[in-house]
This record gives sequence, C-alpha cells and structure tokens, in this order.
Amino acid sequence: MSNHETRSALLVIDMLNDFVLEGAPLEVPSARQIIPEIKKRISEERRRGSLIIYICDAHEPQDEEFKVWQPHAIKGTPGARVIDEIAPQKGDIIVEKTRYSGFYKTELEKILSDRGIKQLVIVGILTNICVFFTAADAVMRGFEVIVPKDCVTSIDERDHQFALLQMEKVLKVKIV
Repeated sequence: MSNHETRSALLVIDMLNDFVLEGAPLEVPSARQIIPEIKKRISEERRRGSLIIYICDAHEPQDEEFKVWQPHAIKGTPGARVIDEIAPQKGDIIVEKTRYSGFYKTELEKILSDRGIKQLVIVGILTNICVFFTAADAVMRGFEVIVPKDCVTSIDERDHQFALLQMEKVLKVKIV
C-alpha cells in the first residue's frame, strides 16, 4: 500500500439517477456537464490508490426531507443508484446518507479514520448543499479538503459561486 493510498479519498456526492438523468425528480441539468471531468478524476484517483467513496442520498419513503424537497433517491429504487457512467467498482465504498452532510449519522468518519485518511477530494452535486455541508463537516473534523471546481455544480450559478467562495475563504478548502 502506498502512502497516498492510506491518506486520500475521493468522495463522489449524489451523482444519482434522481438528480442527473433528464426528467429526474430533482434534475440538475448541469450535473450532466461535469460527468466527463468526474470520470477523469475517478480514474486519476484510482491510479493514485485513493479510496473511492460514493456518498449517496438514500431516503425512506416518508423522510423528513420531503417536507423541503419532493421525494427523491428513495432507498432501493433506481433513482437512488449512482449513474451508470461512473458506477462504483469492486473495492469502492457506498455511504448512504439522509441529510446534506455525508458525515451526519453515517459511518463515513469511521471509514476514513480506520484507513488513516487525512485528505479528501470532493466532487459531485450540489455545490451549495451536499458538497458544501460535507466539506464543512470534513474541515471541522480536521481533514484537508480539495474541491475541483470543474467537478461540482449547482442549480443556480450564484449559489454555486457563493459556495465555492465560502469554502475557499471561510473553510480554507483548496479549490482547484
């Protein structure tokens, strides 16, 4: 095992059918535009020996979140699956979440700690919601966080830019 392998993980956030596919319940049209860059980043991180972790919404049918957002990514449905273009491979880890942060009431912190991971590269959607809150929680837990700006997007460009700026200026996330 290389030193990098024990220290770095790529978090792929919510690149799910119910967000990415055309006509999906919570469609994010710009998500389709970042797929090629995310594919490249996944390949690069695999070559480096990084752990690949998919952070995925997985809601129960009566989830509290559906008071804010229409039903989406219901556990066990096709909509809750990672899009085919970047589907998990053997050895990758899937962490199911029910709130914005990939750390909230999940095993993510334990998975990272058990493997000695110190650095997280975060890609996916939405920059101002799940990417932002996962990055914030990661920073507060002492991780070095990198967000490649060509691998994240949001529904609204202003929200996207604001979140990138907040992550960079307030959280000291490295935006590349």
